[in-house]
Amino acid sequence: MTEPVIALTKTLIAEKSISPDDKNCQQIIIERLKPLGFVIEEVNIGNTKNLWAYHGELAGKTLMFAGHTDVVPAGDESKWNSPPFEPTIDKNGILYGRGAADMKSGVAAMVCAAESFVKKYPDHAGRVAFLITSDEEADASDGTVKVVDLLIKRQEHIDYCIVGEPSSDSVFGDQIKNGRRGSLTANLVVHGIQGHVAYPHLADNPVHRFAPALNELVATVWDNGNQYFPQTTMQVANINGGTGAENVVPGELSVQFNFRYSSELTDEMIKSKVDAILQRHNLNYTLNWRLSGQPFLTPQGELTDATASAIKAFTKIDTKLSTSGGTSDGRFIAKLGCQVIEFGVINKTIHKVNENVNCQDIITLQAIYIDILEKLLLA
Repeated sequence: MTEPVIALTKTLIAEKSISPDDKNCQQIIIERLKPLGFVIEEVNIGNTKNLWAYHGELAGKTLMFAGHTDVVPAGDESKWNSPPFEPTIDKNGILYGRGAADMKSGVAAMVCAAESFVKKYPDHAGRVAFLITSDEEADASDGTVKVVDLLIKRQEHIDYCIVGEPSSDSVFGDQIKNGRRGSLTANLVVHGIQGHVAYPHLADNPVHRFAPALNELVATVWDNGNQYFPQTTMQVANINGGTGAENVVPGELSVQFNFRYSSELTDEMIKSKVDAILQRHNLNYTLNWRLSGQPFLTPQGELTDATASAIKAFTKIDTKLSTSGGTSDGRFIAKLGCQVIEFGVINKTIHKVNENVNCQDIITLQAIYIDILEKLLLA
């Protein structure tokens, strides 16, 4: 295919930008935006490359596109039908390559949409902006979160943000992500006394101690969700105890469990309730928490309506709003106080062997992005 958005997608896929190594992706984007008059600022932190760019004036609304140029490793490349960093289009118009769906096609669509919009409306009201990072798939510690903090410090005002993550489920355009659940991980160590299994009275088995508490944690109904979010879930991710010998009572039990929680709860509420359960069972324990992200939500409004209308116009689909799935950089961007959604291609093959995207979906995504820009900045 000769469409510019497909060509740009292929160019980005060919960059082996395994997180947080951007390779040359953001430079390629800069070379597209700078001749159009975009103000370019590179905010590089450690091994992470970040790009903040905008076109237009502060007077009026600002619509920001957000995304990432990094990808996860390809894994065993021999299992791919074609080399993962050699973009390949089959006879059905399906483009294969690592990052094809997550999310180099989304980045290409937003860049090409902005190019088309600025060329057509060089004196448009408001601003078209970009926040691109190479640290979304890894630690997410030096990427979007740091740029957002910088924008807050500068008192930059953002009205709308479209994160180009692959949000579609079964059919392109079938859903818009208008929020995400919070993610909170507990790293628990239950302390006991190591000993010989033949002399249990001289030991204190932390596995036995913790079992009733685990049962209560699993059985607890943390909330009932609400109209936007499903109920909070708790899942044990890792559990480890013992020396490997069959005749030794372990001295410690390590348990890691994660909460995906709705806006009905805060992380402090969850922490307090977990502590109460553990203390009720008289456990000797050490507990450390890792907060990956607070829940965020953009209720139905200007941005969701403009996106749904554009999707309907180009796909004939009545899209739905969803808060399902894991975390995204939208959790950091929400701190700016803007309306935030995620909308992109189908997510069925992301992080998988033979990751792919339909080329027509990329072309349509670009058209939808242009339509949203026109609806929100030219109104």
